[in-house]
Amino acid sequence: MSRIVAENMLQGGENVQFYDQRVQQAMEMSQASAYTSPTLGQMLKRVGDVRKEVTGDETPVHRILDMSDTQSISSHSLPFVLSFNNLTYSVKVRRKMTFPAMIRRPAAGVSTGDPLPGENLFTRTKFLLNNISGEARDGEIVAVLGASGSGKSTLIDALANRIAKESLKGTITLNGEPLDSRLLKVISAYVMQDDLLYPMLTVEETLMFAAEFRLPRNLSNSKKKMRVQALIDQLGLRNAAKTIIGDEGHRGVSGGERRRVSIGIDIIHDPIILFLDEPTSGLDSTSAYMVVKVLQRIAQSGSIVIMSIHQPSYRILGLLDRMLFLSRGQTVYSGSPMNLPHFFADFGHPIPDSENRTEFALDLIRELEGSPGGTKSLVEFNKTWENTKRSNEDSEMLTPTHGLTLKEAISASISRGKLVSGTTSDIHTSPASMVPTYANPLWIEMVVLSKRSFTNSWRVPELFGIRLGAIVVTGFILATMFWQLDDSPKGVQERLGFFAFAMSTTFYTCADALPVFLQERYIFMRETAYNAYRRSSYCLSHALVSLPALVFLSFAFAAITFWAVGLEGGFSGFLFYFAIILASFWAGNSFVTFLSGVVPSVMLGYTIVVAILAYFLLFSGFFINRDRIPPYWIWFHYLSLVKYPYEAVLQNEFDDPTKCFVKGIQLFDNSPLGNVPNALKEKLLSTMSNTLNVKITSSTCVTTGADILVQQGITDLSKWNCLWITIAWGFFFRVLFYFSLLLGSKNKRR
Repeated sequence: MSRIVAENMLQGGENVQFYDQRVQQAMEMSQASAYTSPTLGQMLKRVGDVRKEVTGDETPVHRILDMSDTQSISSHSLPFVLSFNNLTYSVKVRRKMTFPAMIRRPAAGVSTGDPLPGENLFTRTKFLLNNISGEARDGEIVAVLGASGSGKSTLIDALANRIAKESLKGTITLNGEPLDSRLLKVISAYVMQDDLLYPMLTVEETLMFAAEFRLPRNLSNSKKKMRVQALIDQLGLRNAAKTIIGDEGHRGVSGGERRRVSIGIDIIHDPIILFLDEPTSGLDSTSAYMVVKVLQRIAQSGSIVIMSIHQPSYRILGLLDRMLFLSRGQTVYSGSPMNLPHFFADFGHPIPDSENRTEFALDLIRELEGSPGGTKSLVEFNKTWENTKRSNEDSEMLTPTHGLTLKEAISASISRGKLVSGTTSDIHTSPASMVPTYANPLWIEMVVLSKRSFTNSWRVPELFGIRLGAIVVTGFILATMFWQLDDSPKGVQERLGFFAFAMSTTFYTCADALPVFLQERYIFMRETAYNAYRRSSYCLSHALVSLPALVFLSFAFAAITFWAVGLEGGFSGFLFYFAIILASFWAGNSFVTFLSGVVPSVMLGYTIVVAILAYFLLFSGFFINRDRIPPYWIWFHYLSLVKYPYEAVLQNEFDDPTKCFVKGIQLFDNSPLGNVPNALKEKLLSTMSNTLNVKITSSTCVTTGADILVQQGITDLSKWNCLWITIAWGFFFRVLFYFSLLLGSKNKRR
């Protein structure tokens, strides 16, 4: 909004004081209640004290600081101050190339300035953050505002260590000490803009699983449940506690409740610093206000809350303590919401009393961005205004931590009941050593991850039902198509076709694993970014959870096809047939799981899976024997996942040396003489015997199972070696999946 518009509104008659009074009252109420909200640890201690009286349970929960102790930290002190100075972050972007611009020369006397490092004819440097400075204190909510593309989310990412150190310039300190990356992960939490939750878990279950991840092993299960119940009350989710989260196909909680659950899972351990990327995005005004009200209570319990927000309402404005306005990566205002009118009045654009302050500020910033001079004048004015304001502050305000070092501040915070994920209040250790990297050992993480995945999947039985249906239908079709194959030469060829199709089917039906992790990817990235659990725990639990379904599917397919097709080997042959099918499912599932960790979308993933599995089948040895494969392609034959189970089932079928598959009279079955009378065939056999001096009768065994294996080029590996190699392929792809998570889920900008 321009100055002229503002002046016209002021000249319109009596000034409206209602809005300003409401905001002023809200601010005063917020400040009056600051630092009075108990931490979750203190809430839980009160609950635990009652439980101790009733049950005698003396499980340690927290060490609560005695506030009556004269040497304890005052409740009105500010033990944590997060400061950031001269944060600068730039990226290289492609120039918009036009032919006239390429040949145009600068006018005489006009300087184009020195190009920045890395710039050339085709790329230019774009600053997403340009010398941003400020601070955030515990007990306060700091809101970062600005138009789309102003750098709000980028600043939040920079403070949350989600930008690579080599790309981000400037300093970030906590209580004057550089903030270690490992320490930041365990004392902070980051709430993403998208609410990524397991849809079939209830609100209470979602928070309980978060508690089992974040809270230490020595905390009893009853204490964890108490903590979850206290958090549900703090978030205002009591009425929705037993409701599932829901998705497109299942009705669940509302958008505002969903957002509060997302916040809850990241504050279950009472982090010192909470980052949020537009927590009110997509919510109605009431839900947005309730979310920010929850954040105010979190801040007042002793946390630093920093969030980006698009356009807060006047009610939300009354809950904010500090505001940071950005425009194209530069600071245009930093300070209290109460100082906005003075700031813009001094700038020459007074805010009308009847207008929302933030809306006016954002409109003015957009208007300036569209002007020839941009926001340069506002940026320079803000620097002058900040210097003037800083010079007027007294010395006490310049030392808000009252001399507390980072160690002392963390120790005091732990004593008040925050950071309960296995922390210690020993101030003689380093700050990073006061908080463990992970709250629980690996095996507990595996148990909790497996339990959560089973619970979520169990409530969507149709997903497993569809896969089982596909296996049963495919097995039924194969069983009826290849019903009771005989031991003739045609029967041998039909067996080869059946085995090739059956083994490839086990791999193709594993493609359903692709969307599973793609749907969980962002949940995994959010949870592991701040050390909820280890990546190795996720990989191991992911494998364990998939095994029961693979065993059931393998048995169903083997039971339907083995006896119906008339395969050899009896019960022992069936057991090996079942084992190799299970190994094939395992290898295929692991292969698809690995691909899900590297492909960006489901459609691309399916395309790659189908193509690669087709190549595996082509080089398996069914269409062309190994001896006939060109030397420059033989390497793909040994990489084929279908090769090893295919050779294993062939050996399981044809390894009986006493089994005959081609007798003398059957030599002519696959030739033009196959339809002549048997009497003529016997005369031909007699003539051949006399000519070759080898006795060949109609019942003479010409080809045994071993001969068929030699014809197929299957002579190098035993069936058991093929089984173990197939299993090893599965483990190999699981290891690759782990490294794809390790390298691909850093969740940092470059």
